[in-house]
Parts: sequence; structure tokens; C-alpha cells
Amino acid sequence: MSPLPPQPVSPLDGRYRSVAGVLGEHLSEAGLNRARVHVEVEWLIALTDRGLFGTTALPPEKKDALRAFAADFGQAEIDELAKLEATTRHDVKAVEYLVRSELSRQGLDAIAELTHFAATSEDINNLSYALTIRAAVQEVWTPRFRDVIGRLREWALAERDRPMLSHTHGQPATPTTVGKEFAVVVHRLERQLRRVERAEFLGKFSGATGTFSAHLAADADADWPNISREFVDSLGLTWNPLTTQIESHDWQAELFQAVAHANRILHNLATDVWTYISMGYFTQVPQPGATGSSTMPHKINPIRFENAEANLELSNALLDSLAATLVTSRLQRDLTDSTTQRNVGVALGHSLLALDNLFRGLGEIAVSETKLAADLDGNWEVLAEAIQTVIRAEVAAGRSTIADPYALLKELTRGHRVGQTELVEFVDALEIGDAAKARLRELTPGTYVGLASSLVDHLGD
Repeated sequence: MSPLPPQPVSPLDGRYRSVAGVLGEHLSEAGLNRARVHVEVEWLIALTDRGLFGTTALPPEKKDALRAFAADFGQAEIDELAKLEATTRHDVKAVEYLVRSELSRQGLDAIAELTHFAATSEDINNLSYALTIRAAVQEVWTPRFRDVIGRLREWALAERDRPMLSHTHGQPATPTTVGKEFAVVVHRLERQLRRVERAEFLGKFSGATGTFSAHLAADADADWPNISREFVDSLGLTWNPLTTQIESHDWQAELFQAVAHANRILHNLATDVWTYISMGYFTQVPQPGATGSSTMPHKINPIRFENAEANLELSNALLDSLAATLVTSRLQRDLTDSTTQRNVGVALGHSLLALDNLFRGLGEIAVSETKLAADLDGNWEVLAEAIQTVIRAEVAAGRSTIADPYALLKELTRGHRVGQTELVEFVDALEIGDAAKARLRELTPGTYVGLASSLVDHLGD
């Protein structure tokens, strides 16, 4: 057997690259290193802008050139970093040497020693991860999440008046509408979206144990905490003043828990739509050229929802692990977060893949009006709730003396199939007011949906 050429191990980088690959712009090794170069360059500029250690502010064209070097980080820099790290055996040190090399190329050797000045690797790393995770969430994951919410909202509005038999505990229950059930999901997801959008992205820049010790040794008169705050703020991050060597990662845990919660709601959606398809409530629209089964030509399998379900489970396995482990670090620092954080892209990638499947899947189903109507017409006993509730109201109003209306309807309907004729005869024989009887005679399973349609108007509340 001949060996294969180099192959991706993760399906996110292979089979599903067309969907998940966009995350590589931020949550890849190259994306991380580009952010590291950016942070190193901005720290250099921050130091020289303040005239520390006898320096003067760089001319605007020099600042622009350094920032362009960071922004244009590409394959040449990726290759050079690989060579440097082969010697340093330290990723951040390799980045420092890369920046120093660029300073020399630009004739800025005089400030070379301010590269990575008083910084521990985690000063660079924590800011770089905050920047890349923020970009991935805000520019990639959230827009696709919004797309899914938007498609669900379309379903909620279009089908708000479509009656559907409910099922609680898997058994026929008080009817609802298709649109109202989609609106429930939209409402839940929008709450989680707000949590994600409120996420803080924290950063520290305070040295080897979070004490500014090296900074103070170099210049005891500089206001290092304020310089640190201003620097972190300049990156659009929130300054964390109290840390060990590492930023404590609590914000990451909070963010990943919010995304995981959203994933769980989406998982519930995927399994519910799958179930509605299996019940015949939704039909699947055949896609030209698609094959459902390699041996059964008739099949259209709900693969979009099954793939979403599986990828949401994989995403949450990683997100839960990240949230649980990143908040713990031995004493002032251990290295466990280094490997762990490199899997943030994998966790979000599986969620992104699920979002893509859900968005597509929701566009490939249709309501089966015939099946919905048949199931409603075959379950008149669900009106027992309405009848016993009306009787109670009549008793309270002094228009009936019926004892225990619930037991009366339970005897009639529990475990029995009851049709329209039987219910009308039952209502006609009740000791209740004529107005109440008239209301009950008019009820059908298809009209017994309460305020389901108008509740959809609460979307956005």
C-alpha cells in the first residue's frame, strides 16, 4: 500500500473546510502568530510614544510601516517563524526574533531591545487570544448564528396561524401553532445572543507574576499600571489589573458557557425538527442529484439535522472542557492552557458547521398541511382540558353544580378515542350556561390554540 500525501486529521480542515475554514483566519497557529506580531509591534510603539528610556516617538511613516508588517503577515512570515522556532523551541521567542529582524530591516535597530520589553510570553499570548477569539466570535460565529435565528424568525412569522397538535411526554396535548413553536426557539436563542454580545474580552500586561517587578526595576518612576491599562485599552480590550502570570481566563469560560448554552438550544431544535419529520409534520424538499440511501432509492434522510446534532455535541464537549479547565492554573502559572486554548477554533468550528447545517436544513423542509390536519382531527379528546376548565368557571359563577369537573372529563377521555360527535353530545348534556355551551360547541382541535398566533408578536421583547 502506498502512503498517502499529508492529510488533515480533523474533518474541519478536510471534508468541512469550505464551511469551517474561515475560522482559520483567526483561530489557527498562523492567526495567533499574526496577532502576536501585532501586539509586539503595538507595545513597541506604546513605549516609544511615551519617550521611555530615552526614546522618541517614531515618525508616522515608521509606525505605519511596522503596523503594515503585522497586518500583512503571510506565508513568508509563517515559514520564517517555523525556522526560528525550530531553534528557539519557544513560539513567542520566535515571534520576538521575527519582529527584531523586521526592525533591523527598517533601520530601527536602536529600539530593538524594547521588543518584548518586560513582557512575559503570557502578556503577549493573553492579548493575542483575546483579539483572535473576539474576531472569530464577532466576525464569523455570530453572523452565522444570526442567520439561523433569522431563518427561524421567518418560519415563526409565516406559520404563526398554522395549527399543530402538541405532544407533551410524547402524547397528544393542547394544540399550538407551528409558528409559535419556532418563536419559542427564536426567543431562547436571542437571549443567548445577547449574552455572547455582552462578553468581555479581558487582557493583562503586568509581567512574569502580575507584579510589574521587571518594569519597576527598569524605571521606578513610570506609572506602569496606567501604561498597562492604556495599552490594553488601545487594543479594544478590558484591562485586568489583578492576575498571576496569566490572565485568569474567566472571561473565556463565561463566553464558552454562553456559546455552549446556545448550542444546547440548537441541539433541542435539531432533535425536534428531526422528530417532526419522522412524524410527517414536516416534509423534506428533494434536492436535485442528492442520494438519501445507497440501497433504498426512495429515502430522503434528515441529514442536515443529524449532522447539526452531532457537531453540537462535539462542540459542547470541547467548550465544556475549556470552560472547566482554563479557570485553573497551578500557583502562578502552569502550561496546561497553552495546548487547551489551541482547540478553541475546533470547538467553535463544530458549532459553526452545525449552524450551517441548520440554516440549510431549515430551508429544505415544508409543512405537511394534510398530516397536521389529520392529526388534529384524530385527537378531539385534547378538548377535554377546555371543557373541564369552562365547567369550573361556570361552577364558580353559580351557573353549575357539577362536582369535580376534572374527574368527569378524565372518565370520558383518558385512554379513549373521542370524536366530535361524542364531545358535542357530552357538552349538550352538561349543566352549564347556554353561552358556555355555545363556545364549547364551536371549538375544534384546530381552533383550540389560545393566543399562540399573537404570542409571536413578543419576538424581540
